[in-house]
Amino acid sequence: MRSLPVADPGTPDARGPLRYLWWVARAQAATLLAGVGLAVLWWLGQALVPAALGKAIDAMAQRDAGTLVKWSAVVLGLGVVQAVSGVLRHRFAVITWLSAAYRTVQVTVRQVARLGATLPKRLSTGEVVSVGNSDIAHIGNAMDILLRGAGAVVAVVAVTVILITTSVPLGLVVLIGVPLMAAAVGPLLKPLHRRQHEQRDLQGDLATRAADIVAGLRVLRGVGGEQVFAARYREESQRVRRAGVRVASVESLLEGAQVLLPGVLIACVTWLGAHFALEGRITPGQLVAFYGYAVFLIAPLRTLTEAADKLTKGHVAARRVCRILSLEPEIAGGDGRFFTGAGTLRDGGSGAEVRPGRLTALAAAAPEDAIAVADRLGGFAPGDVTLGGGPLAELPLAEVRRHVLVADNGARLFSGRLRDELDVRGTAGDEEVRQALHAACAEDIVAALPEGLDAHVAESGREFSGGQQQRLRLARALLADPEILILVEPTSAVDAHTEARVAERLGKARAGRTTLVCTTSPLVLDRADHVLYVEGGVVRAEGTHRALLDGEPGYRVTVTRGED
Repeated sequence: MRSLPVADPGTPDARGPLRYLWWVARAQAATLLAGVGLAVLWWLGQALVPAALGKAIDAMAQRDAGTLVKWSAVVLGLGVVQAVSGVLRHRFAVITWLSAAYRTVQVTVRQVARLGATLPKRLSTGEVVSVGNSDIAHIGNAMDILLRGAGAVVAVVAVTVILITTSVPLGLVVLIGVPLMAAAVGPLLKPLHRRQHEQRDLQGDLATRAADIVAGLRVLRGVGGEQVFAARYREESQRVRRAGVRVASVESLLEGAQVLLPGVLIACVTWLGAHFALEGRITPGQLVAFYGYAVFLIAPLRTLTEAADKLTKGHVAARRVCRILSLEPEIAGGDGRFFTGAGTLRDGGSGAEVRPGRLTALAAAAPEDAIAVADRLGGFAPGDVTLGGGPLAELPLAEVRRHVLVADNGARLFSGRLRDELDVRGTAGDEEVRQALHAACAEDIVAALPEGLDAHVAESGREFSGGQQQRLRLARALLADPEILILVEPTSAVDAHTEARVAERLGKARAGRTTLVCTTSPLVLDRADHVLYVEGGVVRAEGTHRALLDGEPGYRVTVTRGED
């Protein structure tokens, strides 16, 4: 049995949805071709049964026992061929479906990891989640239907050749009727494609809304906003429902066409065949065979219309995947010198300097200015940033990520054992974990858990309060022990007493390391070695906390919230 997913999914062709689907097909060409071959054999096994039955009926009418036995054996053999090829065809179809779905998941997840902080700026959460919820299934279905669709085409061609060989008029009816049926279905595909695209957009927006509500449920309950957001969710949900109804209306027409059009063709073939039999132009066995072919054609013709539907959905899904794959990270990273861990980290845009081995604090009049500086210094946004006098952009991105850590309140706790969530590298000992918890004032959180550090953390750490999550995230950042640590408002969700203890312990925990804390908390600022005051995106003053309180009115207003 083939092992899935594959170790290396390859480099996808994201220049367009058709190119992406072709890349997926080429990546599993051997499996796909084997499946197509089995599908052709399976369809032909069914297509030849009416001819064999017709021969057997003619032999019975002529009282030719030997010929009857021969053609009966042929019918039995065709049944065996159908059974064996049908089982193997389905097996290859499942492998093809899974391979396409897994490959899409792999390249998407790899791209998400590559984009990092760029992704949430370009795409919503729902857009990414929808790829895993529905798009991989549609792409898998598009690959799966290629097997049966190719076999159906061969079966229709084989039946047409047999009919023309037996009766030219009947063969021409099928030969002309099949393309006409395909042309009749064609006008339905464009509106179906458009409506599916609209529904897919609305589903992504709804998933984003749901994620936002769940993430902010605690806050919504605190301010009494549950009913307001519930009403908004219901409104968007109804828009998705209406879009789904519009899609279903076209799909229902397509389903009806799958029954009506082959039925009309069957009626024509049966009517002509009956007249030809009465006129003696065909034998009774051939009439039975023609009727059998007319009934048989329903299946491959329905498969062809099903193929049109699934390929359309696969095209829509592939377009979404290509949208993610075509994004480029804002910071690509260089391939020059390696990280030395020494030197001043400087942001040319704001003039902020983080000196090695010191605890520096940055107080910004506007919170977004502090976040922007932190993103540039951490290599998450483009900017004129230097480290030790050399451009940060020239360093390999992997090295920057390994040695410069930006920890903000957007970070999440993942599900799993608490120890593993705190010690992400798995290299820290018990004493190191204890020290990090102590510095973050998080010992009480662990002590309250029956299983301590072995306790299981739910998704996003939802069993913890906002302040507890913040302290655990701080402990995780401290335990990572990077050369340069940039903290964004690490104490905004804790009480004043806890904040004072964190402020006192943070400097000791990071002694000898380079640390930047973006905060307007007087308790934290008073413990910093050096404070930078940013206003309008630029450093306006720097010094100690107390010196800035006395000499910089803007700083005093920012950190005291306008209170004297």
